[in-house]
Amino acid sequence: MAVQRKRNRKTFIGLFAAVLMLSAFLAGCTNNTAETTASDPESKSMLTFAWPRDIGEMNPHIYNPSQLFAQSMVYEPLVGYEDGGELKGYLAESWEISENGKEYLFNLRQNVKFSDGSDFNAEIVKRNFDTVLQNAQLHSWLGFISKVEQTEAVDEYKFKLTLKEPYYPTIQELAVVRPTRILGAAGFPEGDDTSKGVAKPVGTGPWVLEEHKVDEYAVFARNEHYWGELPEVERIKVKVIPDAETRVLAFEKGDLDLIYGEGVINIDTFKQLESTGSYETKISEPVATRLLVMNSKKEQLSDERVRQALHYGFNKQAMVEGVTSGLEAVADQILSTNFPYTSDIDAAAVEYNVDKAKELLDEAGWKLPEGKAVREKDGKPLEIELMYNSTETIQKMMAETLQSEYAVIGVKLNIVGVELTTQVERFKANEFDLNFFSNYGAPYDPHTFINIVATEGFGFREAISAYPNKDELLEMIAKVPQTTDEGERQELYSSILESLQEQGAIVPVSYIKKIAIYQKDVADFKFPANRDAHPFTGISLNK
Repeated sequence: MAVQRKRNRKTFIGLFAAVLMLSAFLAGCTNNTAETTASDPESKSMLTFAWPRDIGEMNPHIYNPSQLFAQSMVYEPLVGYEDGGELKGYLAESWEISENGKEYLFNLRQNVKFSDGSDFNAEIVKRNFDTVLQNAQLHSWLGFISKVEQTEAVDEYKFKLTLKEPYYPTIQELAVVRPTRILGAAGFPEGDDTSKGVAKPVGTGPWVLEEHKVDEYAVFARNEHYWGELPEVERIKVKVIPDAETRVLAFEKGDLDLIYGEGVINIDTFKQLESTGSYETKISEPVATRLLVMNSKKEQLSDERVRQALHYGFNKQAMVEGVTSGLEAVADQILSTNFPYTSDIDAAAVEYNVDKAKELLDEAGWKLPEGKAVREKDGKPLEIELMYNSTETIQKMMAETLQSEYAVIGVKLNIVGVELTTQVERFKANEFDLNFFSNYGAPYDPHTFINIVATEGFGFREAISAYPNKDELLEMIAKVPQTTDEGERQELYSSILESLQEQGAIVPVSYIKKIAIYQKDVADFKFPANRDAHPFTGISLNK
């Protein structure tokens, strides 16, 4: 019996030890599963969409290659642009403007945290404005930058901006996505010169950059410190897919929840996907004007008759309808009439007229030799180059159409597709004959478009260099922002925009719209009022 009891006791101890080991093993499995789930982005509520290029370095104070939508996810402005052109407080709850129009006192929002938990206050606002002003030339396109005389943190939650002279669009310009959105202290590099890069992307916005693999993808997580209403979706995954057809295939496979933007997929494809009824689609109101910019500094384009001939020489209506399947509307004005000060512009629309185009080229001395297809003058062929964004399908198709149309009037058009960064750099460096461009849209225009026309080294000033009234135009442009009388301001805008268009260096082509196509389980999608802002905060997923 004693021996049996001893055996039973050993068996019990063995079984007990086995149970303990099994329990420990199971507990370990449970803990490991929990850790895996917590660290696995796919286990969270995630919206996946595609973009043609990498998000960039996520610096709020510089431009390409940083992508606007991504910058707006992480960083916020003092003032935001809402539907109907309403300027609404964001990081500034309210503001006061002095009678002389030079002082702007911002009452900052309290109890706001950056994504790293640090405090938002007037000192960090001043620090951001000061580093932007250190590189004022980089931001000279933004009108108020050159006019800032002083920045001051009046107290913890009051920030004052003092200008050298009145500038009526100041508040509106503060609503743009870059370069005056606010970076947290931990994001500043040594010496505070953010033009050389940021230490890390720390903002007050609704999203935080969680993971980034350059040229492949980026994952943004919801900012749990956000002062406003938290987004419904916990994560946004941005897949970098440069090719439009590949984006569509990924969407049809269900690898993408959303395709969104301007020119991100072929319009015919968009219409075909819409016709299936399998997806939700939306089209925005016009957000900008697609323009063809001609560099009048170039010898072949210095004659207004040549520029006008190129305008008469293509069937704008047929091209816009054919390329965009009617999605975009033909533009007869540089700026559409839904922007302030544009409804009274009286610039004559140019109708397609091949005979008129040929007549103007003959008058300008560009003759078509017998047996040849390209016009010549002094032994030189009428050969010009059109630069377009290689990832923008509409620009590419329009370039090909123009190449064919101009051949009919004896003009050889060479079309060159380049990366967006190269397109911008070449435009600024005056290394172009013809270039596609679009005005900035809300919240920028009309004042920002007018300002960049007058800005040296941006491309437009070179485009209008042959205008006989160039100096007068530049004087009027400089006068507009200081004008306090609405009637006088309207007259100035009308004169400027009419003259820019009638002399032919800036040709309105079409009014641009954004498209969105998304899976059925995506809900509450809305186009942002600000053309450059992200559309994600209000979105929900019913997965």
